[in-house]
Amino acid sequence: MTDHIETDVVIIGAGPVGLFAVFELGLLDIKCHLIDILPKVGGQCAELYPEKPIYDIPGFPMVTGQGLVDNLMAQIEPFNPTFHLNEMVESLESIGTPEAPLFRVKTSENGTTFVCKSVIIAAGGGSFQPKKPPIDNIEAYEGTSVFYAVRKMEMFRNKKVLIVGGGDSALDWTVNLQPIAKRLTLLHRRDAFRAAPHTVEKMRSLVASGDMDLHLGQVSALKGDNHVLEGAVIRKDDGSEHLVECDVMLPFFGLTMKLGPIADWGLNLHENLVPVDTEKFETNVPGIFAIGDINTYPGKLKLILSGFHEGALAAQKVHRYVYPEKKLLFQYTTSSTSLQKKLGVAA
Repeated sequence: MTDHIETDVVIIGAGPVGLFAVFELGLLDIKCHLIDILPKVGGQCAELYPEKPIYDIPGFPMVTGQGLVDNLMAQIEPFNPTFHLNEMVESLESIGTPEAPLFRVKTSENGTTFVCKSVIIAAGGGSFQPKKPPIDNIEAYEGTSVFYAVRKMEMFRNKKVLIVGGGDSALDWTVNLQPIAKRLTLLHRRDAFRAAPHTVEKMRSLVASGDMDLHLGQVSALKGDNHVLEGAVIRKDDGSEHLVECDVMLPFFGLTMKLGPIADWGLNLHENLVPVDTEKFETNVPGIFAIGDINTYPGKLKLILSGFHEGALAAQKVHRYVYPEKKLLFQYTTSSTSLQKKLGVAA
């Protein structure tokens, strides 16, 4: 039996930007449901770097990816949003008019159907999966000795860790895991890195002091029985090979982004991104908005804080679709008793 859910707004993507949109909509008495392909809320912050420090969230000198998600979840608790996880939006059909939008949204997993007045796409770069290195039989070690993300740093305490890659993720985790690893080795195909200069400098300092190892080359094979990794064979540019002992390997080769069904929704895509205006972050289809990394416009910065701003402005236009006869009165949470009551903080 197909479920049928009526709500004001469907938010596609439950990452930080989608979560903050719940807050902005809630202040305007707009109800929403969120759909995400991942098994938990938080998007890439929770899935790929929950313990990685983030330094550019206003008001937080430092917050971890999971810490940010936890704070956002606490912030939207008064509005009781409903989450549909492990589900992907399969189809989005317009059944209204440009003046009075109405949409039918269906998911692929449970066949859930939503009818809503607006849709906010907050899907980051689309669905994503890690790029895997071309190593024979690597699948046998995945989940036990080979990991494509760090979800709990403690898993790697007192382990011999091999990190493969030369970008921000590889260098960040090299610096963060080195203090707790039994021995940490960084492997990159060349002695040049695509990471923040201060992180590269910190890594080189650890190598110079003998606190970690740096090798140049590529993994040609993995050694170990019964899904337990014992070492990786490293091939250098000159063709020579040697074995690096390791209990764990973390390959950071980036992500493969897939737009998925979004490409079939009638939006004017530009290089797999959704163009929007900068007044309300609406797409070419009235009632469909795009916020966060999925959208594009002149001067776009792919920052979480930019997505927060975009969600706030989108909510203002959504209000017009949800309450067409109701004038929107702009209020501040610091001074509005009615907003404070919604948040449960009014005296």
